[in-house]
Amino acid sequence: MTVLAEPGAGSDTHAQLRALVVAYSFPPTGGAGVGRPVKLVKYLGLHGVRPAVLTASNPSSPVRDESLLADIPAGTEIVRVRTLEPGYGVKRVGWSLAQAGESADLSLGQRALRLALAVGRQALVPDPQILWLPAAELALARRLARGADDVVLITGPPFSQFLLGPLARLRPGTAVILDYRDEWSTVREVYEMNARLPARVGAALERSVLRSAHAITTATEAFRENLLARFSFLDPAAVVAIPNGYDPDDFPSTLTGPSATADRLTVTYAGTIFRLTSARGFLGAVRRLAAAEPALARRLRVRFLGRIVETELDAFAGTEALGVEREGYVPHSEITRALAASHLALCILDDAPHVERIYPAKIFELGHLAERRGLRILTLSPPGALADLVRTHRIGEVLPPRDEAAIAEVLARELRAFVAGTRPPAPRPRDFARFDRRALAGDFARVMREALARARR
Repeated sequence: MTVLAEPGAGSDTHAQLRALVVAYSFPPTGGAGVGRPVKLVKYLGLHGVRPAVLTASNPSSPVRDESLLADIPAGTEIVRVRTLEPGYGVKRVGWSLAQAGESADLSLGQRALRLALAVGRQALVPDPQILWLPAAELALARRLARGADDVVLITGPPFSQFLLGPLARLRPGTAVILDYRDEWSTVREVYEMNARLPARVGAALERSVLRSAHAITTATEAFRENLLARFSFLDPAAVVAIPNGYDPDDFPSTLTGPSATADRLTVTYAGTIFRLTSARGFLGAVRRLAAAEPALARRLRVRFLGRIVETELDAFAGTEALGVEREGYVPHSEITRALAASHLALCILDDAPHVERIYPAKIFELGHLAERRGLRILTLSPPGALADLVRTHRIGEVLPPRDEAAIAEVLARELRAFVAGTRPPAPRPRDFARFDRRALAGDFARVMREALARARR
């Protein structure tokens, strides 16, 4: 079914290039991964590209954020088709049951559900969203038949969407672009509900879809280098790193800083907490500080704004008494105000497989707040792309994510300065305008035109 978007930012109705953005999750779905495609759709019109969207009408997603609809340009064509997946609530129950040991006291029905989901998890390759493909393939085939699009850009994860690439390639002169927001290999190993494919099988599937692409975009330069190292047939000129960024429209001029009369130092983390962003090291530091300097620790308030997956909840046990607040998912339109009103913002990337090539998209919004409002940023990250980004652009301090002693020491230092009223101003980030989403949409537009030239050759 094809519908028109809610009114939002303006669009270029005289665009010369027509691009279909395929994104399983798209507003009003919220949460991680939605920002890149929605901001791309919002700003492509500035660069002579008229976007349309193919997305799921009933995505199996944990969060919904109506505020993101305001970003979609008025008149944007959005094709929403159904997926056959079970709802996210069923997945969550299955995940909880999977964590229960064989000796757990489960009912017959619970055991049957656990078995069914375990079998489905291995059968649905490469991910459960493969159940969206039948409807998505039909919708895409119809568009290809009538020549509706010059470019088809598919953004993953979920990477089952990449299987649409060979279909799009069937129409001569249509360019296919695969956009890696994450790495396929990382997702196979660390995301909650995906099949655990043998590396050889996963690589073979990835290789087959990469051959359908006229261009490939990646969220980090490290992703790009890894792809080129793993798949020697790729043309380096056709693989382009385009980072995530910040949207100036998300930062109203009326942003208010922390209250001058606040009696506690507020530290805020915004985003999902899961294996790659585990807060275990930080929470251990909070406990350590409370044990060593209880009076000082009582002046600390920590806010977690976002979903916390079930496997990370145990790390928060008892932290309410230490000033830690879990507020659940907060609409994106409110996140910026909450961060601006904080004394210190957190960015976390835990020490897990492949994280040396990753940086969370939230770091760019934090960096813009540091640039505009002087917000102090503490980044917990192992060596790699995130730590390098923070240091290169001076986006605050970097510590190892599991070094509880060092984190506790920084918290104590911040608290002492807060109590004494001597907190120094934060250093301003350097060369940060390059991450403006409006400019990044121009980078995508250039890749689209180059891919289309390849397709037509």
